Amino acid sequence: MEFKHVVENRRAVNFFDPDKQVPDSMLKQMIEMAALSPSSFNLQPWNILVVKTPDDKARLRKLAFDQPKVTEAPVVLILLADRLGWQGNHPTFEKNFSEMQKAGSITPDKREWLENVTQNLYGASDSQQMAFACKNTGFFSMSLMLAAKSLGLDTHPMDGFDHEAVRAAFNIPDQYWIPVLLAVGYFNTTMTMGPKKWRKTYDEIVVQF
Repeated sequence: MEFKHVVENRRAVNFFDPDKQVPDSMLKQMIEMAALSPSSFNLQPWNILVVKTPDDKARLRKLAFDQPKVTEAPVVLILLADRLGWQGNHPTFEKNFSEMQKAGSITPDKREWLENVTQNLYGASDSQQMAFACKNTGFFSMSLMLAAKSLGLDTHPMDGFDHEAVRAAFNIPDQYWIPVLLAVGYFNTTMTMGPKKWRKTYDEIVVQF
């Protein structure tokens, strides 16, 4: 599927076919495609909780304004933005530094430099940590939706939910913010897709000050 077609046909669908499942292999392919998203210093501060069982989806639906798509979609992803992903002792930081050395893009003596840079850019305040985590997880989230569409899947991102209640219900550690829930599945063709929403034009987007 051409990228233009993917972008033009991706929709936030409200009705999912509850009887049409998403194979694990397809979900894995979708996530691995999205994992190619860019991130600050390649720190990739994102994780996913995959919610698939009827009981778990029912629990989540109660905390997400009772939105039917939470239980109708075969899969709901809880996107996790890791506010501590910049830290030098973080497992992803460690692996990233190791892989950078293997690739020849950094030398071992630059370890302290990298830790200082990420601390100053992303860890110096609570707001910087939140911005770091959510900005990068936002890249990943959009890639998930485009990857899904390229595979013939439909999605709907949701930010209407009780953040702290979801964190508690699914035992999510405090270091993670939950920027979005993502329903994944197939549009229910017995329903009517709403008209496409308007989008800003080039002239409305590009500004000068």
